[in-house]
Amino acid sequence: MALRLSTDVITLRTKHPFTIARGGSSDYRVVWARLTDGDGVDGWGEADPSSYYGETADTVLEALRRLEPYLPDDPFDLETAEARFAQVVPRNGAARSALSAALHDLVGKRLGQPLYRLWGLDPRKAPVSSFTIGLDTPEMMRQKVLEAASYPILKIKLGTDRDEEILRTIRDATDKPIRVDANAGWTVDRALRMLPVLKEYGVELLEQPLPPDDLEGIARVRRQGILPVVVDESCLTAADIPRVAAAADGINIKLAKCGSLREALRMIATARAHSMLVMVGCMIETSLGITAAAHFTPLADAADLDGAALTANDPFVGARIDGGGIQLPAEPGLGVRRR
Repeated sequence: MALRLSTDVITLRTKHPFTIARGGSSDYRVVWARLTDGDGVDGWGEADPSSYYGETADTVLEALRRLEPYLPDDPFDLETAEARFAQVVPRNGAARSALSAALHDLVGKRLGQPLYRLWGLDPRKAPVSSFTIGLDTPEMMRQKVLEAASYPILKIKLGTDRDEEILRTIRDATDKPIRVDANAGWTVDRALRMLPVLKEYGVELLEQPLPPDDLEGIARVRRQGILPVVVDESCLTAADIPRVAAAADGINIKLAKCGSLREALRMIATARAHSMLVMVGCMIETSLGITAAAHFTPLADAADLDGAALTANDPFVGARIDGGGIQLPAEPGLGVRRR
């Protein structure tokens, strides 16, 4: 039975301007994809494009238009469908991830089971999620820490010329564990100088300190043995893991980068084969996008799935991130519904 594709675009507004080392915004355009089968069963997915990877809402819509003729006749034919999508639009991970999530949602609904059960996962094993504090004025960062009171772990964006001031501001406001993401904003020398400072302020993990291709530099940072080093921008798919394994302790998986749920599972298996930590991350997303990623968090060591919590107009209800704890829906498929 032929699948029908429909799309919609929404502009998400963040509660505060969300700024990282390479810039930021208050408005983020995301794309929803809905697949409907001949029985009227819907599967939903979301594309959360990043200009850093060459995608916008408009490129997503164009990619989905190109992919529509390649939708599978049988939605259960997930492996073949995702492989075909990757052949047609290899550089459009966010667009492909929307169709992947929609197909998995549809399959779960057809079988009457939530996605994590189809994978044989225990939702109680999902790690707690951190809450991200973007770059801002000291006053606003203190306010954001207060707003994140229910989250047990904070993730702090660095990569500026005032990183020590930022760390001091956060540490003066809270004694919670801190993770740091420099978003490739440091040089090797800067990263090496920052390591003892991070340790002094109680940082427990360092993410993407250097530009993505500088694996030799990242390895130098890791060899200091001061903090675990996780790569994000350096690792898009499972094929990247063998070359980053010698440079980093872990990887950050995002659906918008890797392009599909099945690729995310391959990344986890490959990372484990290389004895690496696994983090599950996100962009600025609705609960639709967050929930798709949340379903495989029982396989991960850490999560940073606060993308919907950072928004002011999330139109979906799905996985709940209460006090940092990830509670997966019990409803079939992704288990997401409109508010």
